[in-house]
Amino acid sequence: MWRIERVDETGSTNDDITPRLGAAEAGLVLVTDLQTAGRGRRAGRSWVAPRGSGLLFTAALPRPIAPHALWCVTFWASLAIRDAVRRTCGVAPSLIWPNDLLIEGRKVCGILCVSRIEGERAWIAVGSGLNVHRPRDGGALAEISPPPAFLSDLDPGADRGRLLDAILGAYAARLAELDDPHGVARRWEREAGLDGTPYQVVPDGETAPRSVIARRISYPGSLVVEQDGVERTVTLADVRLLR
Repeated sequence: MWRIERVDETGSTNDDITPRLGAAEAGLVLVTDLQTAGRGRRAGRSWVAPRGSGLLFTAALPRPIAPHALWCVTFWASLAIRDAVRRTCGVAPSLIWPNDLLIEGRKVCGILCVSRIEGERAWIAVGSGLNVHRPRDGGALAEISPPPAFLSDLDPGADRGRLLDAILGAYAARLAELDDPHGVARRWEREAGLDGTPYQVVPDGETAPRSVIARRISYPGSLVVEQDGVERTVTLADVRLLR
């Protein structure tokens, strides 16, 4: 189901795989030891991972999905990665909207998807950066606030190869779930313990954070929150999340 290509260094595995998305490259997985231009979800954000410290890869799913289901893939992938980490390392990261996994409130994994739509089908690839081995020299990590978490902090034997196998296995086992995007969202809500979780959000154009209570996920991946007894919906473009 998967065909793995490894490179020592690249700008971004997401950028590398994007022009190759389609039936001919279904199941392609690009893995690297170092990304020099890894990106976060928001414009201008970068993903920092010293060489060999993280599992950095992008997996083109083996089959297309309906374009209207694209919004659920990040939630789907985070559930699969969480299960794989739990089975492999005995660690269960927490889930935070929209696309991160945390350990003790610190980011351990980020997810960013790329896609190509052909009529009634969409080819999609899931890019992931999973912090595995804490580097001895923090270097650029010292500038990240809050500081990132690493699986080796709790499991010194964490292994990138075993983690990759477990994550790809979880993706393969869960492919059919992508046919029910709202079901994916409901499961993510349950496993994240979303309803009633306090969030701090900063609306675009503002500097002061607002305290809200998360309630549920709505189409297309937006977050329904409650503030002062009133519910409203925020989108990925509306707010910045504080941890």
